[in-house]
Amino acid sequence: MAHHQKQPNKWQRLFFWLLGANVFVVIAIIALIFWPVSETTPPDPAENHTQPSSEFTVRTTKQNLNELINAYLDKLLEGSGHQYSVSLDDDVELVGELPVFSSTVPLSVHLEPIVQENGDIILKQQSISIGQLALPNKKIMDYLQQYLPMPAWVTINPADAEIYVAVTDMDIKSNFQVSVKQIDLEANNLTFNIDVPYRTLGIETED
Repeated sequence: MAHHQKQPNKWQRLFFWLLGANVFVVIAIIALIFWPVSETTPPDPAENHTQPSSEFTVRTTKQNLNELINAYLDKLLEGSGHQYSVSLDDDVELVGELPVFSSTVPLSVHLEPIVQENGDIILKQQSISIGQLALPNKKIMDYLQQYLPMPAWVTINPADAEIYVAVTDMDIKSNFQVSVKQIDLEANNLTFNIDVPYRTLGIETED
């Protein structure tokens, strides 16, 4: 008889364990939805360089820029355990994975590039999805900000649903300064200004 008395206790413990697990998942999802979205201040526009220099205009295609961006990201993410890529087509798409609980879920963000007067870019969110989770777009952007490594000159602003790319703040070993002049993905025309200081070429000028 003692054996038959223990059996209901086993199923009862299992029931309460499953109930507790479900309650935890529901609470976690609710917390993701209603947790305050962080506000990020975009970097100040880069100051104008006063040293003598010459400016060159370079045109390229989205295919060439795509290869350059993803080669940079591969180097940035090396050994980080994270992986994402950028695809330039009709818009800018960021594709990757985000950690959720004990696994990962696919992430896809479509963004519209808007060139700023100072030569930086704002990537304005157009659509976003994270697996089958029904979360607010700004919350997903907040999650992206927390878990995806980004270059120091890239700022995710969940409150405005945008990514600020401070191209003019990129640290380039050659000491060149790059700024964006035009991004026309439909026409496959991407134009950049490259500022080359004379001192970089060993040319000294009188002040």
